[in-house]
Amino acid sequence: MAGRPGTSLKKRQKEMARQDKQRDKEAQRAQRKTGLGERPAGSGPEISEASALELFEDLSSA
Repeated sequence: MAGRPGTSLKKRQKEMARQDKQRDKEAQRAQRKTGLGERPAGSGPEISEASALELFEDLSSA
């Protein structure tokens, strides 16, 4: 009596799906990594001098 014929095929398909998912994740990581360096300087939120001083005073008093 032979074993189940579909098990090795299912295993292979499952492993291929796992590898594809792993490749997709790696590509997304690489894309995010390269995207970080492309932002221009000063592209963050605007902070006025008054709010910066308030923030500094709050931090220094703590």
